[in-house]
Amino acid sequence: MTDPSWRAVSGPGQEVTIRPCGEPGPVLVRNARAVVDQEGTTHPVTRPVVAVCTCAKSQRLPWCDSTHKSIPR
Repeated sequence: MTDPSWRAVSGPGQEVTIRPCGEPGPVLVRNARAVVDQEGTTHPVTRPVVAVCTCAKSQRLPWCDSTHKSIPR
């Protein structure tokens, strides 16, 4: 997976697509109930703000684990 794309769901009919914008680092998502990955797996959100990985190297996908900091630019 080189270009991750996720969906964040905050309620019925309230969904946004999260795509990397070229900058290293995660996308912070606020007030989501779930994040849906490219395979359609729903990952429940239990915090008010979550960091979604955009480098596709995290060992905890879809969540950021700061692996992007060790990737050469």
